[in-house]
Amino acid sequence: MDWTSYDAALFDLDGVITPTADVHMRAWSDMFNGYLLSRGVIEPYTDADYFAYVDGKPRYDGVRSFLASRHIALPEGEPTDGPTEETVHGLGNRKNDAFNAVLERDGVQAYPGSVRLLDELAARGTKVAVVSSSQNAPAVLTAAGLIDRFPVIVDGRVAKAKGLPGKPAPDTFLDAAAQLGVEPERAVVLEDAHSGVQAGRAGAFGLVVGVDRGAGAQSLLANGADVVVSDLAELLA
Repeated sequence: MDWTSYDAALFDLDGVITPTADVHMRAWSDMFNGYLLSRGVIEPYTDADYFAYVDGKPRYDGVRSFLASRHIALPEGEPTDGPTEETVHGLGNRKNDAFNAVLERDGVQAYPGSVRLLDELAARGTKVAVVSSSQNAPAVLTAAGLIDRFPVIVDGRVAKAKGLPGKPAPDTFLDAAAQLGVEPERAVVLEDAHSGVQAGRAGAFGLVVGVDRGAGAQSLLANGADVVVSDLAELLA
């Protein structure tokens, strides 16, 4: 790939830089299937549900989207709801507790190909940012030893504080580009989720790279990716 046409790279985190998407998937599965079982629902939550309703979205949006697919309506509740509360926020917080427990126990290592690309971009002077729907981005980057690589992090907490809608809206990516002082057409979006590549396309970014970690190459292309890779090392100059 010729990086001379671009001044910045805007990375999603889970599934693009770190394999924490796997941790998220296990945490979502444990939470949703436990909840469905408590309601006597026979049809289980599956990985297909993750990619269709949850992947890349802010946590509470993911809860709301999946429950709607099962025709389940819950009160919204409040962000301070405990994990035992049967509300959208309560289920979201229950999932977050499960994720943090796995992260603390097992830690996380970045994909080697992603680190190689970060090294090359640093040598080129290309600006970088993390744009993640997760509210755990700083903790994940710290655990992976990469927190110092990213001067700009726009995660779920930043989006909430600024009132930015989450992916598939492009606002979080546009905010990161603005913080870096780069026009969207001079920035590359790197995403593994349908909602993420949709956001990149909606923001009219210079290039939208889909990273296929399970969503499917054709599906990522259909949702807005310009090109799809299976590992970021494929983007080395």
